[in-house]
Amino acid sequence: MSFFNSIGRTMTRSQRGPKRSPTPTSATYSPTTEMPPSPVLPSPRTPPTIPKPLYLSHPFVDAALVKGNFKTIVMLPKYVDIMEWVAMNIFDFYTNLNEFYGVITECCTQQTCPTMSAGPTLSYTWINQDRKQVHLPAPTYIDYVMTWIQNLLNDEGTFLRNQRMLMVWLYLGHDFPQAFPSTVKHIYRQLLRVFAHIYHAHFHQILHLRSEPHFNSLFAHFLSFGREYELLEIKDVKGTSAAPVGVGQLWEAWREMGILEG
Repeated sequence: MSFFNSIGRTMTRSQRGPKRSPTPTSATYSPTTEMPPSPVLPSPRTPPTIPKPLYLSHPFVDAALVKGNFKTIVMLPKYVDIMEWVAMNIFDFYTNLNEFYGVITECCTQQTCPTMSAGPTLSYTWINQDRKQVHLPAPTYIDYVMTWIQNLLNDEGTFLRNQRMLMVWLYLGHDFPQAFPSTVKHIYRQLLRVFAHIYHAHFHQILHLRSEPHFNSLFAHFLSFGREYELLEIKDVKGTSAAPVGVGQLWEAWREMGILEG
């Protein structure tokens, strides 16, 4: 029944008044006639709230093997070449992250992770051979990243991981390649994306394995080292306002807790 039809039914039928106009006016009603209730306007819809990620919730956010600030761990030791120090740590970060991903790889499939997601509105893209940005399923993206890094680590012209070979290399007056710093930054950016995806899509599996202290400590070490040697850009850690990186909030939480420095 329409709103105006409901008005007509409230009027008495004993006395037939003048023909009513389609739109009620003040003359239509006597002073003793009750005005019909005003229609209730629907309240504006509030956007659905996004639940807080588990990795930002207590006690998981402060679960760690290492207590205190990571600054002392990442400082360059005396008499150690900075390039050697960076190369060694890159190898360790890659190896440890690859082991973590290997444990949860059965849960990261093309069906469960059709994109390389790292936040509610963020999915990373891969640049293909035609220099075009394409969306890839997360396992495909991560496989590309890890294979590319593994090939670089196996290239003795880029990473000299054998101590004896390194000493001979430096003794002969050789140096790390000129492109080494930019290569390392690229590696670091891609490893960050793998960390970000695991936190966003698979942290509950990390919890199931009771490995959150190990994974948090690895990531905090990774962030601290990257900032100390200018391998990480803040924009890569936090993303943009339209597409924030989930772990950007973890970065901020750890800074407030004194685990990381700005």
